[in-house]
Amino acid sequence: MARRYTAMTRGQRIGNAVVALLVRIGLGPKDTYLLTVPGRRTGKPYTTPVTLVQTGEGRWLVAPYGAVSWVRNARAAGRVTLRRGNRTEEAAVTEVDARAAAPVLQRYLAAIRIVRPYFDVTPDSPVEDFVAEAPRHPVFSLAVR
Repeated sequence: MARRYTAMTRGQRIGNAVVALLVRIGLGPKDTYLLTVPGRRTGKPYTTPVTLVQTGEGRWLVAPYGAVSWVRNARAAGRVTLRRGNRTEEAAVTEVDARAAAPVLQRYLAAIRIVRPYFDVTPDSPVEDFVAEAPRHPVFSLAVR
């Protein structure tokens, strides 16, 4: 049974702060960006590090911990801002269905080891198993504006 994400631990907050600092200056993992999205009620911008998946079909934003705040805010706003170093881009986000999300989730899980406890599948599981897993891990396609 997969672990459920409830709230960030102190260690996760510290880890996110370190990753955010590295990404802000253009270092850190290759596909990691700072995602900023306006709050759905306040409009206040919220920022968190995320790792994108890039395929021949485009770029994808994965929510490995489920429908956390940034996911609900992105759904409401329909757009996000991505930053890495001095480069900033606005992107429209569109949530995709389970069938489209499955291969993206499989690729994400293969690349990002730290999130594996939150999935009931392994990177070697067949893509059909990821279709069943997809409703618990929203995936968005990104279209740069």
